[in-house]
Amino acid sequence: MTDAATIQKIKLTKIEQAKQAKPGLAIKDELATLAQAGWEAMDQDDLIIRLKFLGLFHRPVTPGKFMLRLRTPHGILNSAQVRALAEIVQRYGEDGSADITTRQNIQLRGIRLEDTPEILTKLKQVGLTTVQSGHDNVRNITGSPVAGIDPEEYFDTRELAAQLQNMITNYGEGSLEFSDLPRKFNICLEGAPDNSSHVEINDIGFVPAFKDGQFGFNVLVGGYFSAQRQAEGISINVWVPPNEAVLAVSRGILALYTRHSAEEGLRGNRAKARVLWLVEAWGVNAFRARLEAEIGQSLEPAAPEHALTMDKRDHIGVYAQKQAGYHYVGLHVPAGRLTAEDMFEVARLAETYGNGEIRATVEENFIIPYVKSENVEALLQEPLLEKFSVNPSTLVRSFVSCTGNRYCNFALVETKEQGLALARELDAELDIPQRVRMHWTGCPNSCGQAQVGDIGFIGSKAKVDGAIVEAVNVLTGGTVGNQASLGAPVAQKVPCGDTLKATVKHILIEQFGATPKSE
Repeated sequence: MTDAATIQKIKLTKIEQAKQAKPGLAIKDELATLAQAGWEAMDQDDLIIRLKFLGLFHRPVTPGKFMLRLRTPHGILNSAQVRALAEIVQRYGEDGSADITTRQNIQLRGIRLEDTPEILTKLKQVGLTTVQSGHDNVRNITGSPVAGIDPEEYFDTRELAAQLQNMITNYGEGSLEFSDLPRKFNICLEGAPDNSSHVEINDIGFVPAFKDGQFGFNVLVGGYFSAQRQAEGISINVWVPPNEAVLAVSRGILALYTRHSAEEGLRGNRAKARVLWLVEAWGVNAFRARLEAEIGQSLEPAAPEHALTMDKRDHIGVYAQKQAGYHYVGLHVPAGRLTAEDMFEVARLAETYGNGEIRATVEENFIIPYVKSENVEALLQEPLLEKFSVNPSTLVRSFVSCTGNRYCNFALVETKEQGLALARELDAELDIPQRVRMHWTGCPNSCGQAQVGDIGFIGSKAKVDGAIVEAVNVLTGGTVGNQASLGAPVAQKVPCGDTLKATVKHILIEQFGATPKSE
């Protein structure tokens, strides 16, 4: 917790005041009682703030129904876990569904508060936790979705990601040390040459880099998207080997951020409460020096160059693993949306054709690894692969979306259905010679990461003939991979529908070489 004397001198936001009055994780011991009493009887700070420390999100657009967010480091799951998630979602009928997120995570929808103690017990039994997955916590640890099976990778980061999760969450039981952050916090470990996890947009990004022939990570700090600012991580001139030094540096940065955020005013203004503002307040050199003092050791300067040398891969399709005789098969999950039946079937396919493992990607898709070469063709003939294609059309293939206003009260527009419909319509009308990544986000918080899309869409509103309609701000130029950069706005408040379709069609023709299909 933040020093009490410092707190008294700082004007805190209402959220910070609530966290000081009762830590977010205190809700864990109260959940059974609260679930029995019902959500309508809950204190508002418990309902809106503290439940999120257990991954439970109540949304005004779906009163009485909660979203439950898991923690799945590197997006790695197994068939027993996916089957358990399917059983939970199935219980809620039409209200129940799940989403794969842009942090390789799973969110369940339709959850009832009275069921949550039983649900959390069920999840624990299959090795899953939801603790500290929301609000002012370190979110899901991301990394290459093909870590450990990728013939091109430099280093398998799965174990480091698991160690980071255990450190931050106290092995899934909850950690007071790491649950008093000023805002949310993202960490990414990238061990592949293609930057498949968007390492530069995280609060801490571990970027592959070789020094004197040894593999390690250059450290970036401060990447994030918000309504106020969009920024890539900046180098703090640190290189670490791929061992416990990763944990030490992460712990040190989190400690500095937590302890000094009040004195720098971060806890009094949530718009400026991300770690980048602390780095800028001190300067990179001072931040680095304080980090060394915090962890009690000198840090090596960054390697001159990173080792991101490949274009980004989306892993959709069939690919040979580094393990001889095995392939991984990437399934395109349209808009990342899953039904209970979908999840049951994915679990079955992973057991039948693989080793039961299932992996999620930042593009909101699934991968089934360890498919024996002789079994690939049989897997491709399974009915589910008609829905979850290994060869989707160009725009559909790279479509990414946040939840949208169907479930999220922050979103200004519906994203998944209309964004996917637009992609399908334009794929039908145009020959597009290259991959074009369209990212939709319903509000400036940018959960859909619009700034990294070749074409990005941020929800807005426009007035048309005196009526307020859904609209988007359009960005272009976002790149990922070895030359990552953020996109720039090209059009504001474009009404959704025919006007937006015409705008995007023009961009595809002028910037991406698309041509109309012959009649």
